[in-house]
Amino acid sequence: MILLRFFAILTAVCLAVPTVAQPLAKQLFGAQKVGSNQKAAAFGSYSRGCAAGSVQLPETGPTWQAMRLSRNRNWGHPQTIDYVQDLSKFAARQPGWSGLYIGDISQPRGGPMTSGHRSHQLGLDIDIWMLPADNLRLSRNARENISSISLRRSNGAYVNGNWTKQHHAILREAAKDKRVARIFVFPGAKVEMCKEETGNRAYLRKIRPWWGHHYHFHVRLKCPRGSRGCINQDPPPKGDGCAEAQQWVQNILNPPPPDPNAPAPKKRGEYRLADLPQQCASVLQSN
Repeated sequence: MILLRFFAILTAVCLAVPTVAQPLAKQLFGAQKVGSNQKAAAFGSYSRGCAAGSVQLPETGPTWQAMRLSRNRNWGHPQTIDYVQDLSKFAARQPGWSGLYIGDISQPRGGPMTSGHRSHQLGLDIDIWMLPADNLRLSRNARENISSISLRRSNGAYVNGNWTKQHHAILREAAKDKRVARIFVFPGAKVEMCKEETGNRAYLRKIRPWWGHHYHFHVRLKCPRGSRGCINQDPPPKGDGCAEAQQWVQNILNPPPPDPNAPAPKKRGEYRLADLPQQCASVLQSN
C-alpha cells in the first residue's frame, strides 16, 4: 500500500513538472510488480502505450512454461493469455513437442521496458521460443539459464537443420488465428514456408520477415474489441508476401550499395510519461 501511494504521488508530480525533468517512462512502468485494478484495455500503439487490467500467464501450465521469470514479463491482455494457451495446446499435439516455451509478453502494466524491446507495450505481443518444449518441468533456475535454438543460416537467408515441419505447422496455426495481426520471423523462414506450403496460402500474408527472430517468433495480436484508444498497426500488404520475403533474402546474399542520399538515422529518444497516452497516468496510479 505504501509503495502504491508512492507511485501515485510520483505520477502526479510527473504530470506537474516540465517533461525534461520527469523520470523516464520505462523506470515508472518497469517498477510495477502487478497489473492495475482496472478493466482490461490497451492504450496507444505497440511501441508507445500501456496496458490496463493485465493478467499474468501462469508460470507453468499443462502445455506451456513461461521463461526468464525474473523479468516479470509474463503479463498481457486476457485475450493474449487465452491465445497462448490455445496455441500451446496445438503445439502439444506435434511430434517432439509437449507445448510451448513462452518468452516476453509485457510488463504488468505494459509501457516502455527497462531493456530490450521497443514494442511489447500493450500486452498484445508475444515471443515464442523456437526450442521444442519437450520438458514442462523446468525449474525457475533452469528457465533463467536454458537457451532457445536458432533456425537460421547465412545470416538469415536460409533455415538450418533445426527447422522442422513442426515449426511450420505451429507458425501456420499461429497465423491462422483471427486474433493475430502479424507474426515476425527471419526472412529465410518465411521463404521456406512459401516453398513448403501446398494448401491454403492466405495465412502467409501475416507471416512477415524481420531482422532477428530466429531464436523466437513474435506474435502481434490485433487491438481487442472495446479497447478504445488502442491503435492497430496497418494491415500487411495484400498477397502472400512471398516475393517480398525473397527480396529480403536476395538483399542478404547480395547487399545493395548504400544510398548516398539517404538521411542519417535519427536517434530514438526515451519516452517520459507525458509522451504516452493520457490514460497511462491512471494505469500507474491504480491499485
